[in-house]
Amino acid sequence: MGHAMRVRRFSDLSLRSQIALVFGTIVVALAALLSLGFGELIKVRNERDAGASLMMVAENAGKLLANGLLDRSREAEVLAAAEVVWVKGLDSPEAHHMLSRSQAAQPNSVWIGVADAQGVVRNATGGLLLDQSVLERPWFKAGIDKLYVGDVHPAKLLEKLLPPQASGEPYRFVDFAAPIRIGPTTVGVLGIHGSWEWTGEVIESLTPPPTEDSALELFVFDRAGQLIYAPDGQTQALQAAGQQLPKPPPTARGGAGDGTQPAVVRWLDGREYLTAIAPMKPRNTASDLGWRVVAREPVELAFAEAGRTVRLALVIGLTAAMVASVLAWLAARRLSDDLYSLADAATAVEAETPGTRIPQTRSSREVRKLSGALRRMTHHLLTAREAMEEKVRMRTLELEAANRALDLQARTDALTGLLNRRGFETQMAFALALARRGGRPLSLITVDVDHFKRVNDTYGHEAGDEVLRRLARTLELRLRNSDVVARVGGEEFVALLPDTDLAGARSIAEALVTAMDDQHDPVVGHITVSAGVATMHGLYDDGADMLRRGDAALYEAKGQGRNRVCVET
Repeated sequence: MGHAMRVRRFSDLSLRSQIALVFGTIVVALAALLSLGFGELIKVRNERDAGASLMMVAENAGKLLANGLLDRSREAEVLAAAEVVWVKGLDSPEAHHMLSRSQAAQPNSVWIGVADAQGVVRNATGGLLLDQSVLERPWFKAGIDKLYVGDVHPAKLLEKLLPPQASGEPYRFVDFAAPIRIGPTTVGVLGIHGSWEWTGEVIESLTPPPTEDSALELFVFDRAGQLIYAPDGQTQALQAAGQQLPKPPPTARGGAGDGTQPAVVRWLDGREYLTAIAPMKPRNTASDLGWRVVAREPVELAFAEAGRTVRLALVIGLTAAMVASVLAWLAARRLSDDLYSLADAATAVEAETPGTRIPQTRSSREVRKLSGALRRMTHHLLTAREAMEEKVRMRTLELEAANRALDLQARTDALTGLLNRRGFETQMAFALALARRGGRPLSLITVDVDHFKRVNDTYGHEAGDEVLRRLARTLELRLRNSDVVARVGGEEFVALLPDTDLAGARSIAEALVTAMDDQHDPVVGHITVSAGVATMHGLYDDGADMLRRGDAALYEAKGQGRNRVCVET
């Protein structure tokens, strides 16, 4: 009987009331469906974009670490290949000067030393470990045969010889080693202990400062999944707590769950983080250490924008539903057809059918208002999604611009404004390719300030810096726009001369030496330089060989009394 009373009561209502009741119910459901559908769609895209941004940061950090390992390993190769120095003895003053100059150019090189073939240290920066045996050290065992890059490890022999670090943490090193050969004979090993502190500098350069909306952190794990770097001095504490490389569960939210995509992972502290794991791609075989860079951000911050979007969609949907219900109460005729039309359109929008729009109905003024409101709601949600996508795009562009600025800074010498070694190597490779393709000559000049250490010791580093800037200006003024000039370390400069043979390069070098000899510095007084000249031999000659020959000629000029030019033999 209660059911019959409910039927009679509904039938006693006016047609407008019946339509308003039925139509209002449908419209509320429709608005909720549209709001939840669009909101969930935008939320999923926002979460995916947040993961992609996190992965980009981790990959960029991996690239910078890989580049750093490559640069350090190349430095070890170049020093070990300076045969013109080693023939004078592993413990010669020239060798010690070269090691000290290399350390000055790379402050993160805590120790640079040379051990003979029996494993006894014969020369080292700061005189550390002299005459001690390193025969059992991994860098010596591996470096006696080939270029070696060792994984991060705590200091052993040097721990008690070095002053405490400013951070208070114990020393940790990454080792680089290369065999020293004179002719076919291996006479020793050059080793470099690089401070692990440089990793923090790389990571901090990419990590934005924490804010209310962002708290991104970067970690580094080794091949075995052991933590080797954590931000804010947390490394020792997290290692002691047993923090391992995080492994996303198979059903991880926000990613594939196999570690290849960003995913939500619960870390050792019990909190959930959006986590991206990027393997460091080595730049050469020796530096393939299997490191993985992990970027993480708390879920509540990483997905905050997605949550706000869903709430906005719900508010808009509920508002539109209220408007639609009022309009539905005023509908009288042919509303059912319009309702079916709107319902079909809503289903198509939910299914993301291309070109779907809420139709503009014409049956009555009230229905036109309803369809208009739904059209505006759909447009607003689409606009909000597009605005969010544009915001993500702009953030991506800003990150790319920052990376370009970091790359430019990494290629430029801050003191002279010239290219540094890394920037010069890029230009060298380009010039070699052009010379080989066109069969044109290519030469280089290595220039070194005579008695530069004496200038620094006598007049101070500011006077020494001004001498370097004076030499840089002279090189820029005397050389062509097509020539490439770089400061490759300490007081050593190099000029790359396209379309110039050995005789032409020698003439230019002699003019440069004369130009510096004619100058008078107000503080230092008379300044002289020495220069070495080398040229490309055939299609298979490479930049490293040219630089070695140029350095050998430079050292020959030094040996003949300085303030002169020598060409390769």
